[in-house]
Amino acid sequence: MSRFDLTPPDDAQRAALSARLSPEERRVLLAHGTEAPFCGVFLDNKRDGVYVCRFCGLPLFRSDAKFDSGTGWASFFAAFDDAHVGRIRDTSHGMVRTEIVCARCGSHLGHVFPDGPPPTRERHCLNSVSLGFVARGEPLPDPLQRGEAAVAVD
Repeated sequence: MSRFDLTPPDDAQRAALSARLSPEERRVLLAHGTEAPFCGVFLDNKRDGVYVCRFCGLPLFRSDAKFDSGTGWASFFAAFDDAHVGRIRDTSHGMVRTEIVCARCGSHLGHVFPDGPPPTRERHCLNSVSLGFVARGEPLPDPLQRGEAAVAVD
């Protein structure tokens, strides 16, 4: 069970959060798009902290689970909390994949593949535009104003 409130944003919150997104963020997060490989701002990020959902601020992946997959997208072998990342069967583009979404707001994050490193053998391939980054010791964002900002990244 997550220590974070996983209740989806209501219509007013969703509208306010959508309004602050760039066109590219809307295309990826809300319309299930993909950013071009090797261009994401977090691809080469080596800082210690937590990657959060760009839309709702939910913690998604820790920096210590990040690895260089050589694919051109930020890759992680494990989620911050399995309850924070939803999985959806994706049959688009003539293939079967598993899409990953934020479990709280449903925003598109990327895809997960069974070819990652131990211990999970999973490769969560993320669009940088779907993420925010919070350095260790800094407070987590709280765009839904649920009192979660007081939680610092440990």
